[in-house]
Amino acid sequence: MAYIIENAQILKDRQLKTCSFLIQEDRIAAIQSNFKRSSLMKMNLGQFIMTPTYILLNSNISQHESFPKLKQLITNQFLLKGCTTFLTYVTLNYEYELHSKVSEMETSLNSSPIDFLIGVRIPVRMITQSFIRSCKKKKIPAIFVEVQDATELANIPWSWIKDAMFPFNSPLIPIISCSEKKEVKLVLSKWKEVMVNEKIPAILEEIEENQPLSTAILNKIGIYPYKGSLMNGTELSYNLYDHSIQIGKVEQADLFQYHKDRLTVTVHRGKIIRSGKVVSFKPGYGEHVKVKTPSYFSI
Repeated sequence: MAYIIENAQILKDRQLKTCSFLIQEDRIAAIQSNFKRSSLMKMNLGQFIMTPTYILLNSNISQHESFPKLKQLITNQFLLKGCTTFLTYVTLNYEYELHSKVSEMETSLNSSPIDFLIGVRIPVRMITQSFIRSCKKKKIPAIFVEVQDATELANIPWSWIKDAMFPFNSPLIPIISCSEKKEVKLVLSKWKEVMVNEKIPAILEEIEENQPLSTAILNKIGIYPYKGSLMNGTELSYNLYDHSIQIGKVEQADLFQYHKDRLTVTVHRGKIIRSGKVVSFKPGYGEHVKVKTPSYFSI
C-alpha cells in the first residue's frame, strides 16, 4: 500500500530540512517538499527528528553463538540503539578457511532480526593475489588487516594486489595491534602512506566499534546509499527522535551518542522494530547483505 510521510524533519549537516516521502512497497519512491494534491493516506512526523538507521561494526559475534546470547547482544547493541544493519568479521589464519568460516557465520546469523555484512580479518602475510581473488569471488565487502609492524607492509607486491582486487575493490581496513600509542601512530602513518601511494582501495583509519559508520566508510564498503540514507529509491529504514530545541542543531552521531533516551521509533525496511522501550525481535527477518560494487557512489 502506498502512502505519504509528510513534514519529516530530516537532520543533515547540523540542520533540519522538512520534506515529504512517497512510500511504495517499503521503499522511498519520491521525495518532495510536500504532496498536497495526493489523496493517499498521510502520516505526519512533524513532531520528530528523522534520521537514517545506523550501521555499526561489532566483532564480538561468534560463529558458534547460542540463540539466547545472540538475541541479547543484538537487542542491547543494535536494536535499542537504532541500528538495523551491522558489520562483523571472521578471523582467518589460512586462505582455505575462508569459505567454511564465512559460511559458519552466515548460518549462525540466520536468526538475526536485522541485516548484516560479513568481512574477514587476516594477518598481513595473507595479502596475496590468490587470497584477494578468493575474497573477490566470494564478494567479501571488507578485509580487515592486522598490522603489528610498519615493516610488514614493505614486501607486499602492491601493484599485483591492486590488479587482483579489480574490479570489485573490497577495501583493506587496518587493525593496528601494537601495545604502545607511539607505535600505533607510526604503523598507521605507514599504512596511509602505502595505501595512498599505491592507490589501493582502503580505509586509512581504524574503524571504531559500536559507533555509527560514516558515509565515507559505508561508500567504500559498497552499501551507501542503499543503506544508511534516506534517498529516492532506498529502503525505508529510519529512526525517530523526540524533537526539542536542545537537540535541534547537532550531528547525527551526536544523537546516537548523547540522546539515546530520545529515540522513540525504529523502522527497518518498512516494519516497526522498536516503539518506545519495546523491541520487536523477529528471528530471520534480517538479510545477509551482498555488496555488488564497493565505492560505486561518489560522495
